[in-house]
Parts: sequence; C-alpha cells; structure tokens
Amino acid sequence: MSSKPKVYITRKVPVEGVRLLAEHCEVTHWDREDAVPRVELLKNVSGMDALFCLLTEKVDAEVLNAAGPQLKCVATMSVGYDHIDLAECKKRGISVGFTPDVLTNAVAELTMALLLATSRRLKEGMNAVIQGKWGTWNPIWLLGSGLDGATVGVVGLGRIGFEVVKRLHPFGVAKVLYSDVEPKSYAKDVNAEYATLDDLLKTSDFVLGCCALTKENMGLFNKDAFSKMKNTAIFVNTSRGGLVNQDDLYAALSTNQIAGAGLDVTNPEPLPTDSPLLKLENCIVLPHIASATIKSRSAMSELTGQNILACLNGKKMPAQVVV
Repeated sequence: MSSKPKVYITRKVPVEGVRLLAEHCEVTHWDREDAVPRVELLKNVSGMDALFCLLTEKVDAEVLNAAGPQLKCVATMSVGYDHIDLAECKKRGISVGFTPDVLTNAVAELTMALLLATSRRLKEGMNAVIQGKWGTWNPIWLLGSGLDGATVGVVGLGRIGFEVVKRLHPFGVAKVLYSDVEPKSYAKDVNAEYATLDDLLKTSDFVLGCCALTKENMGLFNKDAFSKMKNTAIFVNTSRGGLVNQDDLYAALSTNQIAGAGLDVTNPEPLPTDSPLLKLENCIVLPHIASATIKSRSAMSELTGQNILACLNGKKMPAQVVV
C-alpha cells in the first residue's frame, strides 16, 4: 500500500495544482467540470488526509466525519471560505487554506468591465443591433452615465477593492468613497475617502460591492439600501451573491429606483433561467467569472496545492485562514 498522504480533489481544475500534488501524494480526483454530487463527496473523502475543494462544496461536520480523524487540512480554490465550517475545523485541529491575492487583478478587471458595460448600457445596445432596432444616429438614444467626474462608492476596501480604486482614477472620477468596518490607513495611497455606508449610498453615482460575505452583511444591499441611492446610480457586485436581496434589487431596477446593475455573483448559483433579473434590460448578469483568466485560475490551483503540501509537511500554509 502507498505510504503517500491521500488527497481528494473535488473538481476538474487547472493542472498546476494537480501535478504538484501528484508528485508527493496519492490523488483521487472528481475529474469532471460539473460539481461533485454530495453522495460522491461523502464517499470519496473517506480516509483522506487533505481535501482540495471549491465554493460549490459545503464542507461541514458531515463531510469532516465522513473523511475521518486523519484529515489534516481543507484547502479551497477560492478567496471566499464561508462554505467551510471553520468552527468545526478548528475544533478538530484541521487547517484551512484559501487563495487570496492571486486572483485580485482579474476580479478588479472584471469589476471595471461590468461597471463600464452597465453604465454605458452595452446590453441594451447589443440587443438593439440584434433585434434590428438600430436606426439612424440619434443624439438622445441610449445615453449612459460615464465615469468622468463621477463619485464612486466602494463597499469594502480590501485587496480587490483597493485594486478597483486604482483602476478608477484613470477614468477621471471626481471622488472615491469607501465604507468598511473601520477606516483603512492605506486608503490614502489611492485617494479614497472614508464614509459611512449611508453617506456612501446617498452620494455615489456608482456603488460597488467588494466586501467579503459575513453573517453581519448578509443581504446588506436590500430595499433600504437601494432606497437611499440616487435614481441615476449604478450598482455592481463582484463579491458574493449573499450580499444582495435579489427581490429588492429587482424591485429597485424595475421601478427605476436605481438606473442599473451589473452582477457577477448571485444567490443561488447558477441563477435560474426564469429569474426576473434576466428579463431586465438594465441588469447584466454574468456566471461568476471574475477570476476566469488563465493566469489567475492556474495560480489559484497551484496555491491550493501548495497550501495542502505545506500542511501535510507540518508547515504553515502560504495562505491559511485564521480560525
């Protein structure tokens, strides 16, 4: 029998992490693009020393019990880790790894893409071309709100929020506000001004959700929040779908309480095809692809592998969640 530690990988992922682990471990792999069924996860995690998972796998007491007491680490190929029961892992002495930093630039890029696409009404314009509604040049048709001279509010000035703000300034924004649990000393490096969430919502032309999902901010963007925003405001969320009450967002968009929204994340995912949000011209929904660049996803896979190997060798993970 192999004396190598055993690792279970729950999805087809970029090869970098798989190759790294295969050099040192006995790897079992759900090598498919679809999410591993729960029953398969519970069966295949049995006896493993490490679990390489994604956001799609809920790692709770049931999974940890199925794995067994020898399980040393859970490493997720994501920045978010709310799908992992951290308290249960801590109780069992299981280390948890994640993949910050390596996807920061990719997510910041896509945030800007959604911001521009929504504010300049690209979805409506593309549909007009496809549907034959494009007539002669019209000086008042499909007018959008540009970033030039705008006030942008960023909710969450972490790694991604910081990089988004850096990318905003070349577009000529007049002011960047940010809201967070506390003022950030590094905000001055990107000319971002601290504001309460209420003030940010009331004064911003664009509101960007860039914060991690916590119990405290679940449904943060709801009827009350949208009612405080300008009716010309654009809302963009590239963080987690749970930040938004989607029924309230639909109501705000369909009544023109706010001007538009761009979402890379929803709740649930995938968003059902009969979701009313998909029927709105002023709402762009993407399938959670903010980190979807070759460079970013390859680095995420490799870092997940590195986290696992470090833990199995008795070392601190390069990117370890503090639990």
